[in-house]
Amino acid sequence: MAPSCLEVLLVLFILLLPFLYETSKSFRYYFKFLMYYGIVMANAVMVIPIMMFRPGDVKNLLLASSVCHHVSTLLGLRWELRGREHLEKEQACIIVANHQSSLDILGMFDIWPIMDKCTVVAKKEIFYAWPFGLAAWLSGLIFIDRMNSEKARSVINTATNHIIEQKIKLWVFPEGTRHNTGEIHSFKKGAFHVAISSQLPILPVVFSSYYFLSAKDKRFDPGRVVITTLPPISTKGLGKADIEALMNKTRKAMAEVFHATSLEVQASCSSNKRHVK
Repeated sequence: MAPSCLEVLLVLFILLLPFLYETSKSFRYYFKFLMYYGIVMANAVMVIPIMMFRPGDVKNLLLASSVCHHVSTLLGLRWELRGREHLEKEQACIIVANHQSSLDILGMFDIWPIMDKCTVVAKKEIFYAWPFGLAAWLSGLIFIDRMNSEKARSVINTATNHIIEQKIKLWVFPEGTRHNTGEIHSFKKGAFHVAISSQLPILPVVFSSYYFLSAKDKRFDPGRVVITTLPPISTKGLGKADIEALMNKTRKAMAEVFHATSLEVQASCSSNKRHVK
């Protein structure tokens, strides 16, 4: 039986795939993201039936991280954690981290076994990206409407008592949206308002620059990322009047570490390239 036209085209595509991957950075950029999202979605389908036995339990995120952990290796990403002792302590706290790309979730998956009990504040639109959104909901993620700050704050405040009782870490991206520009942008007040009202410590987490990634140039190379957990910042005795100062103090500390670790990984990358040549 003669092969169909579709089968011939499929074989040709498979044969061309390695060539396109090696010669076209744009193809490699889109292919890597397609592979990333595809594998995460497929894994979500696999773990949803298991998660349904304990809906809303943040321990489900440990299962998700274990099955998605290998994606970083496939994409050529290497995560290095510093300040582990601050992250592995069993305590309720508000984690604030810089937000550069959807790849951040892979870094979080890499350190989730260390965090153990942790949930994330996410925009409500993610919930509708099924099956990933359903898996996220079953894992106890807190979905908020970013366009309604008062309602968003109310949702987080409602969840705070459970977070304190169960000693769960609450992960927040205070920049609000992704910025892969080599800077840590201004913070929104929500996370700091919640930290002060609940008297929970702020735990800053800094991802070094994604120098290997550029949406503008359609570039997605292998890369190394240093994840630094800074010492917790106490909010004991602070009130609403201290929110601005707390926010600025946190951002300043994070910016200093961001620039230092970013220079380190970029220098290491340049050195490795010289040795290869």
